[in-house]
Amino acid sequence: MINGKKIIVVLPAYNAAKTLEMTYREIPFDLVDDVVLVDDCSHDETIRVGRELGIRHIIRHDVNLGYGGNQKTCYRKALELGADIVVMLHPDYQYTPKLIPSMCYLIAHDLYDCVLGSRILSKGALAGGMPWYKYVANRILTLIQNILVNHKLSEYHTGYRAFSRRVLTSLNLDYNSDNFVFDNQMLSQIIYKGFRIGEVSCPTKYFDDASSINLKNSAIYGLGVLAVSFKHFFCKLGIAKSRMYE
Repeated sequence: MINGKKIIVVLPAYNAAKTLEMTYREIPFDLVDDVVLVDDCSHDETIRVGRELGIRHIIRHDVNLGYGGNQKTCYRKALELGADIVVMLHPDYQYTPKLIPSMCYLIAHDLYDCVLGSRILSKGALAGGMPWYKYVANRILTLIQNILVNHKLSEYHTGYRAFSRRVLTSLNLDYNSDNFVFDNQMLSQIIYKGFRIGEVSCPTKYFDDASSINLKNSAIYGLGVLAVSFKHFFCKLGIAKSRMYE
């Protein structure tokens, strides 16, 4: 715990057998109270590795629900276990678990409601091997999003996030997509409701066993991000309404 706040790390996994142990071993268990692993119908030994590591809370989807669907299960279970702070960490070892204390301190001491591990605040993204086209797309989309949602983040596309319990219980997560755009919908909801978002600089690693979406899915994701941002913009103006912000 930090400042009396129960911290749970959730691991949304898909074919993460090769990297799960590396990720798990770096989690700071002097502060983290529990871990939830949700396996989205993997075709490898993710479940076996999780059991061998001694992870107590393992959930397996019998059918693949998608990245967003996986997170929905993660957050429901973490809240059920009484989490005050939930850290969403990809088990592909692309983001370092060593930042968990820094991210959680900011929430536990009521400085922010949500904290993002940003790959863009330093030169970590390109240095870590992010493909140039993804970097360029990240910067363009982030600029457009900052304008449309009237906020200022260094990026909206990191997969490393920490949330207070109040944030997770205030959002209509069931409305959101089961696909990759889920992350962006969450941030749009958080900004729309006026929660405070902090960022910490996060190094990242791109390597063969790290998960990554292909060019086609990246394009679909980019269009989804723009749709979310325009929806946010028009709802704030009162021109449109959406259950997403209920």
